[in-house]
Amino acid sequence: METLTSRRSFLHLTGSVASGIALSAISSTVLAAGKKEDKGKESEVNPVEDLMREHGVLRRVLLIYDEAAGRLLKGSNKLPPGVIEDSARIIRRFIEDYHEKLEEEEIFPRVRKAVKFDDLVKVLLVQHQAGRRLTDIILQLSQVEIPKAAKQEEGESEAMKQIYGGTPFFRWKGKDKKQDLVATMQQFIHMYRPHADREDTVLFPAFRSIVSPGEFDELGEKFEDREKELFGKEGFEKMVESVGEIEKKLGIYELSEFTPKA
Repeated sequence: METLTSRRSFLHLTGSVASGIALSAISSTVLAAGKKEDKGKESEVNPVEDLMREHGVLRRVLLIYDEAAGRLLKGSNKLPPGVIEDSARIIRRFIEDYHEKLEEEEIFPRVRKAVKFDDLVKVLLVQHQAGRRLTDIILQLSQVEIPKAAKQEEGESEAMKQIYGGTPFFRWKGKDKKQDLVATMQQFIHMYRPHADREDTVLFPAFRSIVSPGEFDELGEKFEDREKELFGKEGFEKMVESVGEIEKKLGIYELSEFTPKA
């Protein structure tokens, strides 16, 4: 009797252990598959994240404008050629002709269906239009008229090409051109800082709550396809790199430069 009981106990124990091992193996397999699936999902950029990181590009250009305007006001000789015009072209191509078009075509109409956001969308649209007008002015004012003597030497001298190849601060067409350029950049900065902040904290959360999960995912793919169509593979990364190159010219690329000195 005692032997039979011992055998039953042994069989019960080995059966439990075997079941535990099997369950453990299955759980590990399922967990690993789940992790792979989650990892794939995490690698995708959703539409709100896409728009917000593009705001990061905008904010970095605002820092460039701020730095350039400050140097112009001080009469500094340390404003490298091309930084203002190149920055404005990034705004025109990436922010106004791409990012804002997506907002106007895909985000605003959906959010506007919620009555309480109608006034906000109206203001944002007006500011988009105002921003484009300001960029037109910045592009116009940042293109410098090169003296005739310099034009003659430009084809022969590499040094002259470097000097007159962009936007030298010291050669402005018209008495008040520099002041007008500074004022326009300051207006752009003054409007777009709160503009982007309001979209990030009010518009985009509202959009996320309105659309269904399926539509949200579809828009993410649509945004990604549009970016590739206009800027090629890794278009966002290319824009970040372009902004970084301008920051390096101004000496404001390193994040540590913005840390208060002890």
